Amino acid sequence: MTVEPARSTSRDRHGAGSRSRRPAVVEHVDSPQSTSDGRASTPPMGVAAAAPPDAAARPGADQGRPPVVDIVIPVHNEQRELASSVGRLRAYADARLPFAVRITIADNASTDDTWAIAAGLERDVPGVRALHLPRKGRGRALRAAWLASDAPVLAYMDVDLSTDLDAILPLVAPLVSGHSDLAVGSRLAPGAHVDRGPKRELISRSYNLILQAVLRVRFRDAQCGFKAIRRDVARVLLPLVEDDAWFFDTEMLVLAERAGLRIHELPVDWSDDPDSRVDIASTAADDLRGVWRLLRAPHRVELAGVRRRAFSRRTIGWQARMFAVIGVLSTVAWAVLYLILRGAAVAPMPANAVALVVTAIGNTAANRRLTFGVRGRTSLVRDHAAGLTAFGLALGLTTIAAAGLAAIAPHADRVVEFGVLIIANVVATVGRFVLLRTWVGRTTDAATRAVTPRTDLEGVPS
Repeated sequence: MTVEPARSTSRDRHGAGSRSRRPAVVEHVDSPQSTSDGRASTPPMGVAAAAPPDAAARPGADQGRPPVVDIVIPVHNEQRELASSVGRLRAYADARLPFAVRITIADNASTDDTWAIAAGLERDVPGVRALHLPRKGRGRALRAAWLASDAPVLAYMDVDLSTDLDAILPLVAPLVSGHSDLAVGSRLAPGAHVDRGPKRELISRSYNLILQAVLRVRFRDAQCGFKAIRRDVARVLLPLVEDDAWFFDTEMLVLAERAGLRIHELPVDWSDDPDSRVDIASTAADDLRGVWRLLRAPHRVELAGVRRRAFSRRTIGWQARMFAVIGVLSTVAWAVLYLILRGAAVAPMPANAVALVVTAIGNTAANRRLTFGVRGRTSLVRDHAAGLTAFGLALGLTTIAAAGLAAIAPHADRVVEFGVLIIANVVATVGRFVLLRTWVGRTTDAATRAVTPRTDLEGVPS
């Protein structure tokens, strides 16, 4: 980052003298200095030259120290709304928030007068900083601005200020107190009040339902333009986020959940901007590609120096319920296949063996992926060996049951035969769960995503 200080001086609204600055142009942000546990201990190199804005002269605020919260406004060609929105947000922060706040305008490759307006705001309005990135991308702008900040809590809002500003304090309070790691505004949570058209409402709900069904996320609204994160968490989480555009928010939240971070979700009052110029079709296609990429990635993320605080969804109770669902579906598939084979005049034991082989393959794959969260090739051979052992257990029990029935009641009708095999399958299912949980469950801890930050983006440690 290059910073060119201006020579003139000015007085801020509290009467403290400060040297006015020209806005920072981000050419490259070097990596933050890190401690041995992976946490950043100083601001990124290249940013230190930019003096922080004057601290707010309010009770408890120390002059010359970084602000408590840095609110980033990512912008691209927003010359019409930028000045009024920043002025409104600055006035609100000064009058209503009980801590020092900096507003950072993160311009990403604007081609209109947005950058000139941002530069003027930094020059004329205390507590406003401007950054310029030569490449477009909301995610890229947020990453660079957040990783360059020295505030302990980092937030962002859309430039249209669609979220009611009264939500700022409840958004950041759990992060300031240390209770949570991230906080997100939600337009879909109970208690939210949203004013937007039916088309956008349908798209938003459909997208978040896809996330919950496919990626099994717990948060309700991935793309609300109102989020916050603790700086120490951002330093180790953001370098893992690959997307540079609109999917950045979703990927960040998914990785945060997989890392066991605590996410505070806040219902908000939201008024949609009718002048939004987001290309819905292109953004939707990019989002679906991102969902597919995250679906194939390991479900567990380890972050250096950040403890896992969220409760794991894969408790034994959750595993048992998921295993039961898969077991019911497998049993239905086995029953249908068995009855088809028996109807084709196949003897009971061969029909049972063939049906078990076919359903056991799908059962093992589904439990490996859904019940125990194991993806990829980690311990693949061992896991399928466990599945084959479980299959052998089921086959042995059901074969013994069928043979015993034939010996005891050779002329039993098909209903009795079918009932005996069902009971044997239930017993075999319990044994299969214990066996798979013992063998396959061990793979879960090994199926972690290596913390390998990207090094080709602004603001990402190299």
